[in-house]
Amino acid sequence: MRGRLGFAAAFTYAARVRAFGFPDCVSGPLANTTVCDASATPTARAQALIAMFTTDELVSNTNVGAPGVPRLGVPAYQAANEALHGIASSPGIVFAASGDFSFATSFPAPLHMSAAFDDPAIKAVGAVISTEGRAFNNAERAGLDYFTPNINPFRDPRWGRGQETPGEDPFRVAQYAYNFVEGLQGGIDPPQFKVVADCKHLAGYDLENPPGTNRFVFDAVISQQDLASYYLPPFQSCVRDAKAASIMCGFNAVNGLPSCADPFLLQTLLRDFWGFNEERWVTADCDAIEFMFDQRHFVPDLAHAAAAGMNAGADLDCGTTYGDNLGAALDMGLVNVSTIARALTRQYASFMRLGYFDPPASQPYRQLSWTDVNTPDAQQLAHQLAADGMVLLKNDGTLPLSPTIKKLALIGPWASATTAMQSNYAGPAPFLISPLAAAQSAGFAVTLEAGTQINSGDTSGFAAAVAAAQAADAVVFAGGIDNSVEAEGTDRTAIEWPGNQLDLIAQLAAVGKPLVVLQFGGGQVDDAVLKANANVSAIVWGGYPGQGGGTAVVDILTGKISPAGRLPVTQYPADYVNQVPMTDMTLRPSSTNPGRTYKWFTGTPTYEFGTGLSYTTFGVSFASPPAASYDIQALVSAGKGSAHIDLVLLDTFSVAVHNTGTVASDFVTLLFVNTTAGPAPFPTKELVSYVRSKGVGAGSTVTAQLPVTLGSIARTDEDGNAWLYPGDYTLLVGVPTEITRSFQLTGNKVQLSHFPASPS
Repeated sequence: MRGRLGFAAAFTYAARVRAFGFPDCVSGPLANTTVCDASATPTARAQALIAMFTTDELVSNTNVGAPGVPRLGVPAYQAANEALHGIASSPGIVFAASGDFSFATSFPAPLHMSAAFDDPAIKAVGAVISTEGRAFNNAERAGLDYFTPNINPFRDPRWGRGQETPGEDPFRVAQYAYNFVEGLQGGIDPPQFKVVADCKHLAGYDLENPPGTNRFVFDAVISQQDLASYYLPPFQSCVRDAKAASIMCGFNAVNGLPSCADPFLLQTLLRDFWGFNEERWVTADCDAIEFMFDQRHFVPDLAHAAAAGMNAGADLDCGTTYGDNLGAALDMGLVNVSTIARALTRQYASFMRLGYFDPPASQPYRQLSWTDVNTPDAQQLAHQLAADGMVLLKNDGTLPLSPTIKKLALIGPWASATTAMQSNYAGPAPFLISPLAAAQSAGFAVTLEAGTQINSGDTSGFAAAVAAAQAADAVVFAGGIDNSVEAEGTDRTAIEWPGNQLDLIAQLAAVGKPLVVLQFGGGQVDDAVLKANANVSAIVWGGYPGQGGGTAVVDILTGKISPAGRLPVTQYPADYVNQVPMTDMTLRPSSTNPGRTYKWFTGTPTYEFGTGLSYTTFGVSFASPPAASYDIQALVSAGKGSAHIDLVLLDTFSVAVHNTGTVASDFVTLLFVNTTAGPAPFPTKELVSYVRSKGVGAGSTVTAQLPVTLGSIARTDEDGNAWLYPGDYTLLVGVPTEITRSFQLTGNKVQLSHFPASPS
């Protein structure tokens, strides 16, 4: 989200309304009406309310900053609330200058949290955020819906907003979306929503400003096959399975039609195919409706833009185009009053499920307060995910740091970072612990030298940095990238380390002391030089670790916590950016594309998706022998009666995880499948299940249970239909692959889904 100015500047798109409150169902005009009858259905209550609106009142309330209807006791409402990884600064959220409600728990960036591969923890994060959001709402400092999560897969390593996503794999992103939405909304389709989750951005939005284009006018040309198998599974999980109450359509067009004016996306797919019902609503990304006219020139004027969005199914405008122009569109006969009424009915039906119109005494969430914000449990969860999401990429035995190391040279642009650790879409944190502060608290005698900045050619700080390294027992370089080079509105054009950071690291390595490189940021930088340099002792990807990030870093470096995170993206060689333009949306390799993500990349990655080392060693084996074959017709027959055949289990595979070392550690088991069944070309492998086993003691064995669904092993044809194909399949466990097991699917192929045909 965010309109043309980007996150830092854009409070303008909804600034007309910044008010809160609750409807008066006791003594106001709505008392004793169906609107205030808690026994009526949410839709019936919403319909009764919207029927009381005049046409002007309907039109004025179609912006996210809605004035309400004072004569009915319906207060103004601001729908633009942000919470990608904690309650965040946004038009709908009012932080106090100090004291109560001056901050909220600031979790690591989504990409960082995803690297933990811990779904229960993601659900818990959603629960904390919704608790804190409710507390803010009860104090009239926030709304009840949140524009989160961002579930566009991280397709290209240059994308500036990849940090906001759970990574490049659609299966992983889909599981993250499901668990996060469940935590936010208080369950899967609960009778009462805790808050409303809004999954974004439908669809194919994953670039900002590559040379020659920008996100506001870009037309993402995507095949039905790629839409169905890569770009849309996270949204299916969010909508069909997790029952999210809201969806955001994106700036970009898909195959010629702006996403927010595309009936195929907003009606055929979203409502008809996935079952997005009338208690759920779509919001356009901020200024996306306006951009149809003044950026894209898709329509002749703003009235036509407003009508195009509303008629397609974009119920709410994050901007002011609807409120300012739907009246003219009505006069011109471009849209019907009933269509606008339907849009608001959808939004207010979700408000009914939020208890917005109900007495506080009957609403447990209305009792939450400031004491429920940044609790010790929330702080511990933020710390856990900061540490659990860090990934050990290289280690010659230097880590964990020996107790004999007392003097530490802490060098680099991230060494004393605070707010940088929060990533984007953040709000005021209760505290921010830098790597420097954490190292000092851990008892190290620390010499701090920046040495250089993120993207600088200035070498004037090199000498002091080298001198600090020479005087230390060990050297930690903290660098990488940050929001100065990857952000909303800012893609990278190169994926090597920016500026002269590698030059400084080379000089530090030449000193000959133990050297640990902390690589921060969301998008990966090519570590090939560091990987090959024997004097670089260890590399840790530190992501964006949030409020307690410094403590988590030091806990990893000292061995208080053994790393177990896995890369949720591929780390490509630097030359990858010269091999395929960002604007090429295809995934499969071709003469002009080396392939995208670990599934299709035909080159050799610097570090592959799923890489992650530990301070101990593990052995894995199948705890019980997997079946040698499965009959397709028997599988499908057993799944009859299921709401969704793709979610029926193929099997649950049991993998014994044995800690063969001397250190207790978590362990992430990744299960992939590959096959040559179905349409060519064939992916190298595809993630089908994973689990994080907690606290596996030295010498002990645990069993990882890995359920695999029919949908996860299905292949997608050129029309977007998913099929179970007979043929040979191989299970692959681990990165790099540690064990394999082959099985066959026998019988006749079966179609699991009938992807709707695009009118284009």
